[in-house]
Amino acid sequence: MSTAHEKPEWAQSRHDKRNAERVAQGQKPKRRIWPWLIPVVIVVGIGAFIFLQPSPPAEESVEQAPVARQVRQSETTTIEQAMLRDTVKVTGTLVPGQRSDVSAQASGRVMTVMVRPGDRVAEGDVLAQIDRATLELQLNQQRATASATRAQLQSSEQQLERTEQLAIRGTVTASALEQARSATAALVAQLDALDSAVATAELAVENATVTAPLTGIVSARTVEPGQTVQTGTALFTIVNLDRMEFEAAASANSSALVDPGQAATVSVTGLDNQEFAGEVTRVNPVAMSGTRTVPIYIDIDNAESRLRGGMFATGHITVIEQDNAIAVPAAALREDAEGQFVLKLAGTTLERQPVETVRQWSRGSLVEVTGLQAGDQVISSPLAELKAGEAYELVEG
Repeated sequence: MSTAHEKPEWAQSRHDKRNAERVAQGQKPKRRIWPWLIPVVIVVGIGAFIFLQPSPPAEESVEQAPVARQVRQSETTTIEQAMLRDTVKVTGTLVPGQRSDVSAQASGRVMTVMVRPGDRVAEGDVLAQIDRATLELQLNQQRATASATRAQLQSSEQQLERTEQLAIRGTVTASALEQARSATAALVAQLDALDSAVATAELAVENATVTAPLTGIVSARTVEPGQTVQTGTALFTIVNLDRMEFEAAASANSSALVDPGQAATVSVTGLDNQEFAGEVTRVNPVAMSGTRTVPIYIDIDNAESRLRGGMFATGHITVIEQDNAIAVPAAALREDAEGQFVLKLAGTTLERQPVETVRQWSRGSLVEVTGLQAGDQVISSPLAELKAGEAYELVEG
């Protein structure tokens, strides 16, 4: 069986030859299946399957809550009414409030010395004894001379009285009367001098017993038994530590703020920074050359006797103070077009709280303000990223 489209034998493929044989045998020829159609059919089928699947429901949009900023406890301050003070810092050395240098008031050989450095003495206690024998001998001689002169004066006064009577009668000359008067006057002057000498000798005998001029502690002794001393020789130093004087120095500029009567607190190196109350008693009007500092003197109560002379100390003098004041750290203050404010912790939100400044304290580290109340909690650190209206979360740290 031949057709009009039958190919010549040389152009027939194996598939064409098989179909020719099937036709010759009376069978229908097989249609040719193109291999490239199979993948295409598969892809189209998969696409149709996916396309025909029902679409998943659209996810509903969820409104997210704003993220709360974390704020550390250390970055906040709770407002309290407090006493605010401005102080002037001074440094210096402690000296005893009372000191007496005891010197010999009589000459002679020191017989005994009763005290040593560190001994406590009361006013009037005997410190040393100078030999009295020579002094008493001198006293007796002065008394004898004065007694003899007193007898001469008595005789001269009697003679003058008789001469005056005779002069009235005209039996003695005027020159004789004047001579009697001069002799009597000379004896009066001589006796006065001798009486003074007796008093001096008596005082020397009394001063031979050296006594404490004040109650305190012997801090120095410069005499030994057997030593011969003269009037004015240094013997002892006695100090009273019940009150101490703080000899301090402040800068010339700071000293202008200091006045007598101002309160001070003084801490001493080596006493665990224990503070002692004091009061300014004097302010030197002239700065010391070289250092350009002004001496300031502060009286300190030392009833517990913990302070000693020569200790180095640091003091703070209160030059101005304000009670029941409200202040915030300077870093807490913020400013915008509406003025100064702080960020107050209100519930879970940072709130803009307007404030007005009154004055600075502690060299500008604290600022007294109005607009806040005791118990308010504010941001006290310079956290520029925090804004009013933001949510916050308070955390430890």
